Amino acid sequence: MTSVSSYLIKSVRILGGEPTDLLLKDGVVAEIGTGLSADGAEVVDADGLIALPGLVDLHTHLREPGREDAETVETGTRAAAMGGFTAVHAMANTTPVADTAGVVEQVWRLGREAGYCDVYPVGAVTVGLKGEQLAELGAMADSAARVRVFSDDGHCVSDPLLMRRALEYVKAFDGVVAQHAQDPRLTEGAQMNESELSGRLGLAGWPAVAEEAIIARDCLLTAHVGSRLHVCHVSTAGSVEIVRDAKRKGWNVTAEACPHHLLLTDELAATYDPIYKVNPPLRSAGDVEALRAGLADGTIDIVATDHAPHPHEDKDCEWAAAAFGMLGLETALSIVQHTMVDTGLLDWAGVADRLSYAPARIGRVADHGQPIEVGAPANIALYDPAATRTIEASASASLSRNTPYAGMDLPGRIEATFLRGRPTVLDGKLV
Repeated sequence: MTSVSSYLIKSVRILGGEPTDLLLKDGVVAEIGTGLSADGAEVVDADGLIALPGLVDLHTHLREPGREDAETVETGTRAAAMGGFTAVHAMANTTPVADTAGVVEQVWRLGREAGYCDVYPVGAVTVGLKGEQLAELGAMADSAARVRVFSDDGHCVSDPLLMRRALEYVKAFDGVVAQHAQDPRLTEGAQMNESELSGRLGLAGWPAVAEEAIIARDCLLTAHVGSRLHVCHVSTAGSVEIVRDAKRKGWNVTAEACPHHLLLTDELAATYDPIYKVNPPLRSAGDVEALRAGLADGTIDIVATDHAPHPHEDKDCEWAAAAFGMLGLETALSIVQHTMVDTGLLDWAGVADRLSYAPARIGRVADHGQPIEVGAPANIALYDPAATRTIEASASASLSRNTPYAGMDLPGRIEATFLRGRPTVLDGKLV
């Protein structure tokens, strides 16, 4: 890591605005203006680059402890930094499960030791993700990790009484329950989006209603107990409408969309390549269009990566035996540019909201997701929207290689990421 204490970023465009200079000193934004003096600071030429607040991911799988063959906290946060992220929320489906204060504190400390971005552990809702009894929610909230997001992601909290109790419990410390909306009975053996194509391919269908029914139920439960609900990886047009209706009624419901659901469709399953196997599955072109519209109008609050690394043996096999999931941290911003900015659906201020301000607000993260202004923590990503890059799986900072974008040309490139004024990425390379 570098020992330089101050950086002068020259001619950068904050959220795509007019060129200006940024002086980062002592971990904060010290000055903003044109023609600033370097005065001993290291100069970073940012001509043509956009400055965004450091990105915040509410949905990351770092796999440690237990599956260090797929990812570690260090390798996962390196990938995060390369994607412009300064904070990630690490999901609880580790081995052992992050369902106690001891495990969440371990993950939190590993993040601090790695130093590439801040790691906020997500606590499990139920013991062992088994959906039978509530985990130690209060103990995790009171731990050094200060957990505020709870999720059994990978499993649905399908028992309505347990879900109600969890929603009631987290109110005491302003927490949020992040639901993996998947009715287990409706998706037994499911392999891909239920459609004419799934029948033709001979792959068991995964109906949209399996997601939508859980979201509708949980929105009603949230309104009933006056708590906070966050819906993970929304993937269907019907889900967008349910969330839109809940917001219209004033219920405290937020939702996320993943980059792959904004770009890829279920037609890719016709290749039988397990790289495209993900939970929830890739949906139809109509669902993709609805997700983009929902993200644009604020019905969907954030983009979250659902970065899900797997070792090659878990993906290099027949479709039915393959693990669900794909990498997402290093390509998220490029896909948002491609699907939302270049299409005119979002401007760069909107990108900052969906990828930084809103996820930090939902996760109750105080030191991230703040506008780039004097006195704010210097958590900043410098991005070149004019660049084009061909995605190479072998070049990933992640320990795994299961990216569905290998060989694709995507716009944009992170040139630098600053965590509290210290670069974790500079000139497009890890520091």
